[in-house]
Amino acid sequence: MKSTVEQLSPTRVRINVEVPFDELKPNFDRAYRKLAGQVRIPGFRPGKAPARVIESRIGRAPILDEVVNEAIPAKYMEAVTAGEVKTLGQPDIEVTKLEDGDHLAFTAEVDVRPDITIPAYGDFSVTVDDLDLADTEVDEQLDELRARFGTLTGVERPVESGDFVSIDLSATVDGQDVEEAKTSGLSYEVGSGELIEGIDEALVGTPAGETKTFTTTLVAGEFAGKEAEVAVTVQSVKTRELPEADDDFAQLASEFDTIEELRADLRERLSRVKKMQQGVQARDKILEALLETVEVPIPEKVLESEIESRQHDAVHSFDHDQDKLNEFLATQDQTREQFDTEVREEAEKSVRTQLILDALAEAEQVQVNDQELTERIVYQAQRFGVSPDEYVQRAQQSGQLGAIFADVRRGKALAAVVRQATVTDESGETVDLSELFGPVEAAPAESAETPAVVEAEVEPEPAK
Repeated sequence: MKSTVEQLSPTRVRINVEVPFDELKPNFDRAYRKLAGQVRIPGFRPGKAPARVIESRIGRAPILDEVVNEAIPAKYMEAVTAGEVKTLGQPDIEVTKLEDGDHLAFTAEVDVRPDITIPAYGDFSVTVDDLDLADTEVDEQLDELRARFGTLTGVERPVESGDFVSIDLSATVDGQDVEEAKTSGLSYEVGSGELIEGIDEALVGTPAGETKTFTTTLVAGEFAGKEAEVAVTVQSVKTRELPEADDDFAQLASEFDTIEELRADLRERLSRVKKMQQGVQARDKILEALLETVEVPIPEKVLESEIESRQHDAVHSFDHDQDKLNEFLATQDQTREQFDTEVREEAEKSVRTQLILDALAEAEQVQVNDQELTERIVYQAQRFGVSPDEYVQRAQQSGQLGAIFADVRRGKALAAVVRQATVTDESGETVDLSELFGPVEAAPAESAETPAVVEAEVEPEPAK
């Protein structure tokens, strides 16, 4: 087999392949065996007819079609490997010559990873927020813990923000009942913002037994994007009483004997969270710096695929009804043209990000071990509320395991840049992020926490 690679653009190549017929003998043997089992020929048992008999029965063309269809994918991959072509996506293949008994020739046009020049990592310098921790933040954490041990007590007064209410809901659109919005005995914390827009304002000041109506725009279901009239009836009102923040509570809610020990532990936990936030901020700013300074030619086919995926996800929540999506966009004061432009810009950024991080991963020779891949699978499974085994099964079915691997590899590549960049806080102090990203001298694979800290821009989701 002979193959050559022709550069059409920085992101696309044409691979020219010629295969002599003597290399196709195994393909012909398999084609004859396959067709022999499909063709009934008098005097021969199924699958036992000789090749010349099969050919005289069905002609040469079906055999050549079978051989070509089987040989091209394998020969294409052989040419890709021989030419060290870094392909992206599926090729457009065209048979250019088929001379029976002589040779098969075809071309394959395919997107490829562009050559990307990455600046010296040490040249990057970013500023992150100071690691300030106020006493009020510790108080908030303590109050949240107290709330877990709080008790609900019924009150005879109108609803206030923070109360827990039992409510009945119903809604209509142009006089038509919205069945999916109808419910009774629903428990809800007023002010949490976890229900439809406008309900908190309607509930505050309403006593038990009364009904309030308000209008809101539905964001999902059959009437997504439509303005609905909602009726909410308050059945009961309860307030949450918190236990005293004393030593008894510390012993009840934690392993500590005193409230001061508990507060010290909460402060330490908050400090770790803020340190993590500094790391995320540094990572994001360095990624933005890479996007601003690195020139990345975008493969058009890859970009089109990313745009199509994002548009599909957007219309999916509207039962794939484009009109409903457009109506919803109108309620957000956004035209479809503006939405499509925004989707394209986000898709371009996503593709550029992935290409840059892949180039970084190759430059750093980043490897992903089994433990790191398992950690990411467990993390993703928790996000989607499924078991790791189920997540892996879904990822296999949707062909996403490779994307998960690439996601971890890209995260480690970005961590390598963060490790070598200069990171300071707003006070001008150097920020040590080695706990999160590993020390500069450490190999990327040694930083066990990197996958948890450095999330890629686009994460694969299990198939529904």
